[in-house]
Amino acid sequence: MAAQKRNIVIGVCGSIAAYKSAEVIRRFKKKGWDVQVIMTEESFHFITPLTLSTLSERPVYSDMFQDENFEENHISVSDFADVILVVPATANIIGKIAGGICDDLLTCVICAFKGPVVLAPAMNDRMWNNPIVQDNVAKLKKNGYHFIGPEKGKLASGKEGIGRLAEIEKIVEYVDKVIM
Repeated sequence: MAAQKRNIVIGVCGSIAAYKSAEVIRRFKKKGWDVQVIMTEESFHFITPLTLSTLSERPVYSDMFQDENFEENHISVSDFADVILVVPATANIIGKIAGGICDDLLTCVICAFKGPVVLAPAMNDRMWNNPIVQDNVAKLKKNGYHFIGPEKGKLASGKEGIGRLAEIEKIVEYVDKVIM
């Protein structure tokens, strides 16, 4: 019996760890998954849509109103997915999701989605340890959102701390477990 084809929406946010989303996409494609990427406006500062489109073999979405012929919207994109993975998940996106703020395509897709959402945080340790961020994480966990990481290690600032994106293989394995 052939393995079931899986569909994943990968949300990419504005973090130095955004470059690692390319390898995450490559790993899911290698497993035979269909991948749809949504980039936040801030992520464009760290990685290009061309890179992620090439790896996902699909156009990258970022704007609710992409163009006048844009047939995909937040509802149809959420219907496509078996799972949503946000990698890297910033303090900003965690706060917006926890607060029910839907001010871009990614937050609207997540709000409309009825399946599992996995967040892979990456940020400075002071941001991760901020009580408001921790309250938002707790609220999301209470509401069924899944988290993989962050891990302790060397951060972009050069210092050691918690906030490093989980290893790519761990993220992929975790998503597999969430949807089984």
